[in-house]
Amino acid sequence: MPVIYLETFIEAPIETCFNYARNVEAHVKSTEQTKERAVGGVTTGLMENGDSVTWEATHFGIKQRLTAEITAMHKPDWFIDEMVSGAFKSFVHTHRFEGMGQVTLMIDQFIYKAPFGVVGSIANVLFLKKYVKGLLEKRALQLKSMAENR
Repeated sequence: MPVIYLETFIEAPIETCFNYARNVEAHVKSTEQTKERAVGGVTTGLMENGDSVTWEATHFGIKQRLTAEITAMHKPDWFIDEMVSGAFKSFVHTHRFEGMGQVTLMIDQFIYKAPFGVVGSIANVLFLKKYVKGLLEKRALQLKSMAENR
């Protein structure tokens, strides 16, 4: 299974970073390029363990829906969200936070299975992994900006 791993240093306390990462409005703002919006489940505020949200966004010119659920959480150190339904065969996104005073290391680990068997595996090599990594990098930079400029 493909794995995307990102580290982002943020000049903000761990609690601030943790809360921005699970805030629905911050998520929407950090994914403006795909016109992402929450259309089901928790649609505002901070997500908690057991909460789910259905996102609607445009990827590759196609409007899509994806439902994810927070399946585990240990405040303010980490939380995990997993796809319930959507375009991937599956994914598990682990969000970790390591506080160092007024600086936090935010770590994203995104493990996924592309859809469509062999065709999906080929698409992953050709463009999907690069596309998903770019989305996660842009989101991390937006969260960094929000947390540092709060």
